Amino acid sequence: MAGESEIKETYENGTKILEDLTNNAHELQEQMLEEILRRNAGTQYLSRFFPSGQADKQNFKTNVPIVTYEDIKPYIDRIANGETSSILLADPINHSGTSGGQQKLIPITTESFEKGWYHHFLADIVIEKCFFLYLGRCFSVSDEGKSLSLYFSKPDMETPSGLVASPYMTFYSKTNIFETRLAKFCLSPIETILCLDNKQSMFCQLLTGLLQRDKVVWLASNFASVLARTIKFLEDYWRELCCNIRTGYLSDWIIDPGCKNAMSLILTRPNPELADLIQQICEDQSWEGVIKKLWPKIKYIRSVCTGSMSQYIPLLEFYGGGIPLVSPSYVSSEACFGINLKPLSNPFDVSYTFLPNTAYFEFLRVNKDGGGKAQETRTIDKPVDLANVKLDQYYEVVVTTLAGLYRYRVGDVLKVTGFYNKSPQFQFVERQNVVLSIDADKTTEDDLSKAITNAKLILEPFGIMLTAYSSYSDTSSTPGRYVLFWELKMKDSNDLPKLDVKIMEQCCCIVEESFDFTYKSLRKGGAISGLELRVVKRGSFDELMDFYISKGASISQYKPPCCLKSEEAIKILNSGMVGKFFGPKTMS
Repeated sequence: MAGESEIKETYENGTKILEDLTNNAHELQEQMLEEILRRNAGTQYLSRFFPSGQADKQNFKTNVPIVTYEDIKPYIDRIANGETSSILLADPINHSGTSGGQQKLIPITTESFEKGWYHHFLADIVIEKCFFLYLGRCFSVSDEGKSLSLYFSKPDMETPSGLVASPYMTFYSKTNIFETRLAKFCLSPIETILCLDNKQSMFCQLLTGLLQRDKVVWLASNFASVLARTIKFLEDYWRELCCNIRTGYLSDWIIDPGCKNAMSLILTRPNPELADLIQQICEDQSWEGVIKKLWPKIKYIRSVCTGSMSQYIPLLEFYGGGIPLVSPSYVSSEACFGINLKPLSNPFDVSYTFLPNTAYFEFLRVNKDGGGKAQETRTIDKPVDLANVKLDQYYEVVVTTLAGLYRYRVGDVLKVTGFYNKSPQFQFVERQNVVLSIDADKTTEDDLSKAITNAKLILEPFGIMLTAYSSYSDTSSTPGRYVLFWELKMKDSNDLPKLDVKIMEQCCCIVEESFDFTYKSLRKGGAISGLELRVVKRGSFDELMDFYISKGASISQYKPPCCLKSEEAIKILNSGMVGKFFGPKTMS
């Protein structure tokens, strides 16, 4: 284990870097924009906005439009089809990331990748320092043990010009940086992560983690949805995993050569004592705290639990048995935004401190009226810089990067919750334009999340947990209605709860009462029918994830859709329906 002085020196260096960045946020942002314009002003895309050749901040703000992906897609398509990347950015593109589970190609350069890596390094420093203080002793997570980090890969796509495109995690897992870091921190062999069959990969990574259970200090994934999927997989396969451990033989259906070779070095002998112990844990009727029981030295669970992932917080708290949930950072394929300087804060209250050296940030003010709706007010307010955001105000973030995105709307709505030195801290609120709507009503992702949080409180005294949800606007009949899909389970078993009609109808009422004035007015006037709640069988949302993965989404970066737009996706959940309940015909 590293000496205390070495650990403290690492913390002090990381702390100094963060202090310098956050104390000089405005100056660093100005330098970032100057550097972006200096390099890229001569590109075909930007040069048309600087006819005089004066590529300064004032002309940038006045002339360069705020855009969405569709606005820059023609340029990205031209590069994908063989034109030089210099039409959009000065530096060569070495990879193209995908965004949002859709086939959006986001340019990535060597420099932008390195900035992302540096961002993760600072987040690691913050987490380790936090646990050093939290445990009150000389503690370095990486020296105490390793992580069971569940990462997965997808096949690379290749554009007509030969440019490789894949989710960020797939690209990252093939770099020398990842392989070096993997050997130091992560239990999973690289071959199991690079396996393109998610089922074989999951089985082998869990088997590795169970065989080396005393080495696991933290459990990790990119998003909480992956951990929810992992728990369901463990429920389905723990007996087979125990059989592998007991006999020392790998299941015959594991046929991926990389997985087989890697596991031959780990699963080297029968271990009936370990198999019996794991079996005893998993045979318990209630799986409350099962993560802590399976991995007794675990200190925390590391995964993004904010935004659409917040629906999984109760699930992870239940299975984790009180293990802290750490949301380390706020990143996307487009840019790295900020890190969580208080890793042990309540996962529902996480704020991210923006770092000014990763991109140039602007913010469009969003008006949250009394009803809670988010309406962009660009016609009233000009975008403001990072240094000029106001406490408790809501904004949509706009980024300009060295990698070819200029005044690009990411689509995330954030709330300013405070400042660390001169750098603002933001809480993720919702994705812009993710709404349910029948008439004049506009129900946002945040509105829906709060309404469901209120309603599910009724279920808790009965030992019922909500494990996943989604929704859609059903306009197949007149008037239309909101439809919710809920997946439920008992806390003390995996059995489907007995669904009491009155209780479920009360859930419908609470959801509707939690919506804004416009929705309730339209309901009372008969323009919207009573909400419909469809309960689906266990595993239905895993089938939904499988569907989106088959369409190109990555399991490592899968974000469950809050509002369904795909008829095929709706059909999948409808096929698992085990109960249907309605709000009252009229709303008082």
